[in-house]
Amino acid sequence: CLLHCLCCWQNQKTKEQIESLLQNGKHKELRDRLCCRLTFGTAGLRSAMGAGFCYINDLTVIQSTQGIYKYLERCFSDFKQRGFVVGYDTRGQVTSNCSSKKLAKLTAAVLLAKDVPVYFFSTYVPTPFVVYWENGAQITSPHDKEIIKCIEECVEPWNGSWNENLVDTSPIRQDPLKKICDCYMEDLKKICYHRELNVQTNLKFVHTSFHGVGHDYVQLAFKAFGFQPPIPVPEQKDPDPDFSTVKCPNPEEGESVLELSLRLAEKENAKVVVATDPDADRLAVAEHQENGCWKVFTGNELAALFGWWMFSCWKENCSEDADVKNVYMLATTVSSKILRAIALKEGFHFEETLPGFKWIGSRVKDLLDNGKVVLFAFEESIGFMCGTSVLDKDGVSAAVVIAEMATYLEGKNLTLAQKLIEIYETYGYHISKTSYFLCYDPPTIKRIFEKLRNFDAPQSYPKCCGIYNILHVRDITTGYDSSQPNKKSVLPVSKSSQMITFTFQNGCVATLRTSGTEPKIKYYAEMCALPEQSDRSMLEEELQKLIEALIENFLEPDKNGLIWRSA
Repeated sequence: CLLHCLCCWQNQKTKEQIESLLQNGKHKELRDRLCCRLTFGTAGLRSAMGAGFCYINDLTVIQSTQGIYKYLERCFSDFKQRGFVVGYDTRGQVTSNCSSKKLAKLTAAVLLAKDVPVYFFSTYVPTPFVVYWENGAQITSPHDKEIIKCIEECVEPWNGSWNENLVDTSPIRQDPLKKICDCYMEDLKKICYHRELNVQTNLKFVHTSFHGVGHDYVQLAFKAFGFQPPIPVPEQKDPDPDFSTVKCPNPEEGESVLELSLRLAEKENAKVVVATDPDADRLAVAEHQENGCWKVFTGNELAALFGWWMFSCWKENCSEDADVKNVYMLATTVSSKILRAIALKEGFHFEETLPGFKWIGSRVKDLLDNGKVVLFAFEESIGFMCGTSVLDKDGVSAAVVIAEMATYLEGKNLTLAQKLIEIYETYGYHISKTSYFLCYDPPTIKRIFEKLRNFDAPQSYPKCCGIYNILHVRDITTGYDSSQPNKKSVLPVSKSSQMITFTFQNGCVATLRTSGTEPKIKYYAEMCALPEQSDRSMLEEELQKLIEALIENFLEPDKNGLIWRSA
């Protein structure tokens, strides 16, 4: 098997990694690398780059594409007429011959060699530009499981699969860049409601793309809305796979990674900073406050602003016969319940999905097909979908929508932060905190969750957590939900991961969940207060005490050897 593997490997760098492990007698690491395969998580096949069947490399990309080809051939008789879209971002090490573009070329080669037309973007693009399944959303079950089966049937590279030059020579390869970009920017105008204000505003914006793909596309999006282009952070404007100016290219990490953009904003007298992550599907926002400090909004806080804004704009622009009961907003189960509170008061529908935008995108498509209007959807990890032109989280559209929102609010002598407080005072404070523990021992993780399912007795969930009484328990792993008449969850069962949600009598909702890609146990806790409960400090204190009880009674980090999050 190992010799066969080495024969298949044509990337010298990854081949050398395997040979080195073999020569140095590192048999356990070899087994770990070669005896498991990539699997679908909350967002596709994800892993680090490196040698081995559980990593991203030339061979595993070819194998995955061959499996997808086999599956699509079964699903669609006209697959070879419809074709396949391939896009890429700017990540990966060019020096190690393992860049995103090279892997994209290999993906295209597999398909072109089988006479499948390929729409191959001629340059890097934001993830939302590349559609997924035929419905435009990421794939969900059972497609993911069936694709994995097909991949396992197609591990030997086919003739032509290594020929990345096919992208440059094949007559059935097309470049969709201009058409898609033009259509995207035109579609953006559907969610532009105050172009006259955007054209006139003196408000300045700074944008950082974190060395990724976002710069050109955010500039075009601002132009589509009538804005002057945002001021780019020069050190982070151009693609850099080494992310040389940041320790972690994740805008979700807050003020520390936004330092360059915040300093530039102060120099340019810009009040709002928008930051797209390297593939431009997520957005962070910071606003300069009157006290001279910067407020970096959480994903849940931004969702409150987006939810208010998208509904207000719809209400102002809808026809007289439009029915608010036909309107929907969505969020994942581990995200803030603020949209639920807004929906209850305003009369539209709110729905939850499992974590991951693949579930949101698929559900939105179902709603649209049934004549519903979907205004907004989000996940707490700064992923936002404004409108329905793209059935995925999209940092480019979110950036320009927040700019229009800030411009509108400035005309009302309000900041984003002030409006957020108004929203909470109207619909109830929703204060959330998310963190995690590291656990490198899968049996320990399983034991923690099994104890919760057999707490005081077999098949008995806890009725309280310290002094805090529990109203309902929902276990996505087993499909149990005590709030339902039949005790069955309305959300799909997800046996491959651990996730239990507790709803407390004091209004708090807390979820314990394992990560799909990292050795983490995450907790998500939110105090969902009524509008009349306006003492924020008291609510924050109550939330913190409940989190401490959750950790002490349910996770027991000392007993279970859990490692506290360092940041």
